[in-house]
Amino acid sequence: MYAWTYLDASGEELGRSQQFPDEESAEEWMSSAWRDLFENGVEEVALHDHLRGRRMYRMGLGTE
Repeated sequence: MYAWTYLDASGEELGRSQQFPDEESAEEWMSSAWRDLFENGVEEVALHDHLRGRRMYRMGLGTE
């Protein structure tokens, strides 16, 4: 299962997304949700693989 962690500018956790069955589903959801998250104060997100217990990657949501 995969899920996104929402982070503010200082790296503090703001919340988490729903869980997704695979990485592709999680990334597809983020491709349509990132703008709303950014407008609500989420600066970065991190994708976690909960079955393997590891963070896949972290990325910023800004337009820079």
